[in-house]
Amino acid sequence: MNNELTQQRKAWSVLIVSTLAFTVCFMVWMMFGVIGVPIKKMLNLNATEFGLLTATPILTGSLIRVPLGIWTDRFGGRLVMAVLMAITVPAIWLMAYATEFWHFLVIGLFVGLAGGSFSVGTPYVARWFPPSRQGMAMGIYGAGNSGSAVNKFVAPVILVGFGWAMVPQVYAAIMAGTVVLFWLFSKSDPTHLVSSEIKFSAQLKALKDPKVLKYCQYYSIVFGGYVALALWMVQYYIGEFGLDIRIAALLAACFSLPGGVLRAVGGWLSDKYGAHSVTWWVLWVSWICLFLLSYPQTDFTIITIYGPETFHIGLNVYMFTGLMFILGVAWAFGKASVFKYIADDYPNNIGTISGIVGLAGGLGGFVLPVVFGALLDITGVRSSAFMFMYGVVWVSLIWMYWTEVRKTEVLGKNAPQPPFARSSI
Repeated sequence: MNNELTQQRKAWSVLIVSTLAFTVCFMVWMMFGVIGVPIKKMLNLNATEFGLLTATPILTGSLIRVPLGIWTDRFGGRLVMAVLMAITVPAIWLMAYATEFWHFLVIGLFVGLAGGSFSVGTPYVARWFPPSRQGMAMGIYGAGNSGSAVNKFVAPVILVGFGWAMVPQVYAAIMAGTVVLFWLFSKSDPTHLVSSEIKFSAQLKALKDPKVLKYCQYYSIVFGGYVALALWMVQYYIGEFGLDIRIAALLAACFSLPGGVLRAVGGWLSDKYGAHSVTWWVLWVSWICLFLLSYPQTDFTIITIYGPETFHIGLNVYMFTGLMFILGVAWAFGKASVFKYIADDYPNNIGTISGIVGLAGGLGGFVLPVVFGALLDITGVRSSAFMFMYGVVWVSLIWMYWTEVRKTEVLGKNAPQPPFARSSI
């Protein structure tokens, strides 16, 4: 009994301190979403260059996910997470001294390593809990995505009070302190180590499976789109609505915060109603929100019997923020439902498939900000970012219809029954 109680205490200590570490890592990973605004002005960057600036950390954070998962199996999550966070501290600090565009890009690649922490913490915390509670554990840990919202609360205050260069210095100190806390309160268990001979090239073979490609597409929306818009929204609010950076960051957090903390709720819904049902509704809600968000501010004149009449159509800041909040909630549920698909379809190969799908989602978060910037430079229309995302969601809806919905018997004896609750996320 005492041993069981001790093990539970260790498990909860690992979960709490790992979630804290992941939140800080995600906060650092999203740093350019706020400090990129004054850096853009300082370097006189166009929208494409700004997109590349914000996306650079996302690239390394995505590419490193698969090897980090393999190393976690081999060396243990405690050691890998601590070393990963410690490596990023010098790069975060050096960011304050960058003066050229290429400086920020190179340093950003090293700062981006923090984004790989998801692949370390997920298997690390899961192995401390029995299968019946692993979904809960991974859901709580995944809520560390809310570090994106924390960044929007903390960075603007530091930026306005002390200048943008103080933000990376404060973040470096926070990361260093988190490394110490993590090492003190995390635990290791030799029985959790797995002899892994899996190579990156072997994992890429999973891309031959059409289902895996489909799940990559879904996750590139719900996670890649979440990361991209979380980086893009502060400058969007400033440019579109003329807001102060502090107000812009606060409103942008209305999208980032639910998109992070509600992931656990999405896991519960996916357990109860099935991954297909949740993902189908997530895509439809996304389609509707993005359709409304895509419409640019428009003035048009019609000729009436009383003379010309001019009308204005466009979202005001309140309607825009409300739609972004709904989109954030939907994508939080979608991030969980995609991993529920993986747990259902590949119960004996979750690690490999989730690594590939997670990589695809992260790469979506890298590509999309660059695309958003290029579209803005080409069209001059800020809402073109939402137009592009609307098209991507259309592709997913059509793909899902032809591969899943069309083959499902809605009524009759072969109609699917509500699945039994299973813990997964």
